[in-house]
Amino acid sequence: MADKTVVIVDAFGGDNAPLEVLRGCEKAVRELGTGIVLTGSSEKIKKCAGENGISLEGMEIEHTDDVFDIHEEPGEIIKSGKNTSMGLGLRLLSEGRGDAFVSAGSTGALVMGATFIVKRIKGIKRVAPAPVLPADKGSFLLLDAGANTECRPEMLLQFAVMGSAYAEHVLGYKSPKVGLLNIGAEETKGRELELESYRLLTESGLNFTGNIEARDLPKGECQVVVTDGFTGNIALKLYEGMGSFFAGKLRWIFSGTGKLGALFALNRIKTFKKQMDYREVGGSALLGVRYPVIKAHGSSDYIAFFNAVRQAKQFAEGGVTKAIEEYVSELSGSQKE
Repeated sequence: MADKTVVIVDAFGGDNAPLEVLRGCEKAVRELGTGIVLTGSSEKIKKCAGENGISLEGMEIEHTDDVFDIHEEPGEIIKSGKNTSMGLGLRLLSEGRGDAFVSAGSTGALVMGATFIVKRIKGIKRVAPAPVLPADKGSFLLLDAGANTECRPEMLLQFAVMGSAYAEHVLGYKSPKVGLLNIGAEETKGRELELESYRLLTESGLNFTGNIEARDLPKGECQVVVTDGFTGNIALKLYEGMGSFFAGKLRWIFSGTGKLGALFALNRIKTFKKQMDYREVGGSALLGVRYPVIKAHGSSDYIAFFNAVRQAKQFAEGGVTKAIEEYVSELSGSQKE
């Protein structure tokens, strides 16, 4: 697999493992040409593949019988969870046995493991999950989305740095706009965290456009939105909930318009539904880690796993880590002057 991007995949992370994981990986091998390393029980993986007609061609299996339980304390991933399918995958990534890692297991454990097993990029204070959310004008990154509930201003600055690198090198936005999630657009709004973060972002050299209110997120005026993990997780869950709400309302509205009206709007409804579907993105990048890590949704099906592998491949090939290192180095230099 030396001549291709290799993605390590936790075969037993998530609600639908290992069947949907294997189906998604088979699709990734076939359509993306990606090398796959599966971590988990070799016997169970081969049995599941055989019973469901799934080809394991292009995949390697690194055996372990243990699986990290979603109810365990996240810190156990670096203690008793080292030999679980997640722990093994993280260790293989840290040893350079693959270019990226995907798991739909415990978010807390994955963040903890990425931080202490794979380790952070030099100079980065905290790892931050950064989901890609749909908007009227493309999409945007939201970070932190829940890992760091208490933050300092310099951490939000680093979130902006990491998000800008990812938005540019993976999502394709040139000079992505950065917004600070706040309760008002004026620079005098917010807590001490937002006030000081605003100052740091203004002086950062990033394309900082100021504060952004939650109601403006769906407009897509900013490609990177930064906040603390507590606020970010609330914003994320509300965003996801409203997406489901609107999809349901659309079905209800057009159920009473007759076949002709429903047929006329069908393509637009499908486009909107696809835009709001988390499966089309794949997962959330954990930014700040030395090697690419993607957290897939716990209820991911094979489409979501396929897209998570695709996202991991783009992450690995996009030079994001190098860009973050350069950003951090420039920031450190300017702060010393």
